[in-house]
Amino acid sequence: MRNSEISLALSGGPQTIEEEDIELFRWPIITEEDEKAVLEVLRDRSRMSKIDITQKFEREYADWVGVGFGLGYCNGTAALLGAFWACGVGAGDEIICPSMTYWASAAPALTLGATVNFADINPDTLCIDPEDIEHRIGPKTKAVVVVHYSGYPCDMDRIQSIAQKHRLKIIEDVSHAHGSLYKGRPCGSLGDIAAMSMMSGKSFAIGEAGMLLTDNETLYERAIAFSHYERTGGPSRNTNSEKSARGELARFAGIPIGAHKHRMNQLCSALGRVQLRYYPERIAEIQRAMNRFWNLLEDVPGIKAHRPPAGSESTMGGCYNPLGLYRSEELGGLPCAKFCEAVRAEGFKSCFPGANRPLHVHPVFHEADIFRQGKPTALAFGQRDVRQGEGALENSENIEEIAFRIPWFKHDRPAEIERYAAAFRKVAENAHKLI
Repeated sequence: MRNSEISLALSGGPQTIEEEDIELFRWPIITEEDEKAVLEVLRDRSRMSKIDITQKFEREYADWVGVGFGLGYCNGTAALLGAFWACGVGAGDEIICPSMTYWASAAPALTLGATVNFADINPDTLCIDPEDIEHRIGPKTKAVVVVHYSGYPCDMDRIQSIAQKHRLKIIEDVSHAHGSLYKGRPCGSLGDIAAMSMMSGKSFAIGEAGMLLTDNETLYERAIAFSHYERTGGPSRNTNSEKSARGELARFAGIPIGAHKHRMNQLCSALGRVQLRYYPERIAEIQRAMNRFWNLLEDVPGIKAHRPPAGSESTMGGCYNPLGLYRSEELGGLPCAKFCEAVRAEGFKSCFPGANRPLHVHPVFHEADIFRQGKPTALAFGQRDVRQGEGALENSENIEEIAFRIPWFKHDRPAEIERYAAAFRKVAENAHKLI
């Protein structure tokens, strides 16, 4: 049938996807083995708040990524806070972070008295743009946060070169990128320290949890001292804390120096151990499914795959919250919102423009007075004023014209995937009818 004869569902034509199969998207996969592991902890009662299962999970996860140390957290935000403090981020300091990301990639710095100098993203990778990093570095810059957005690995070669030149720490936010590879190397092993969420919506999902990874024993010990008091020995238990604590902060043993308690719930770590056994094969199927979807659309104007180039030895891990790249100039200037509306009408109800909204324009990073000092925390400790308003970061602010949501297939079922690809193709190839 010629395109001229095709009627879009938005204009009253037939839907491409008449009914969505929720099993195609259900995640995480929970089996009797997962349930048994959690129930064993639950029925034991006394083990829920201990750390023996968590320590096994930490070791297994760190080994899988290929780093020396893993430390379990109650959530990814806590893990990021621990990573910031371990890297020496404190009052008056700065970090550099992409603006187009979830708030936890940056906001913990404010609670340490630091400020955030936001960088723009590359419109093809949706990760921090290496070209927008170096000019932001000042005398108080301590670290660069890299977010492997939707599982797409950042350009780590260029970022590592900049960080080494200026003696900055690289903090990887791997919340989107469990299992992603950068030129064959696992994300989470590429910087000085990594932190990630493992909440139920992530590609590695174990309820509500986080993980910190590093090869640097000093950073690991600092993270422990900050919020894992039970691993240092405790004066409340009348133990000799100096014998059980290690590292430069041993004298603070027994009380977390950050006044936080961040340990992982062992219901989550028990689930995590089982999930990890099957995760590589499960994400391999996700990658096959997502690549199948994009291969069916590679010749379609206006939409591009958000994935590393073929042959790069880089992968998208579990393809968390996947996106497509939108190029309206190839579709006669059709706004991304209208394109997505038409795709929703075809039957994929979750197609919306954009991703995370840019953080550099949010009032928290401009006005919030966390410590009641009568001035914004972003300036309260003598920081440079690096706050930015609208118009400062073009790609981050235009994310709703750059990217759109696509199906996150958990199973490689060709016939089903072809239906979804057909919906996107139908709208793109008939975009002129929507203008």
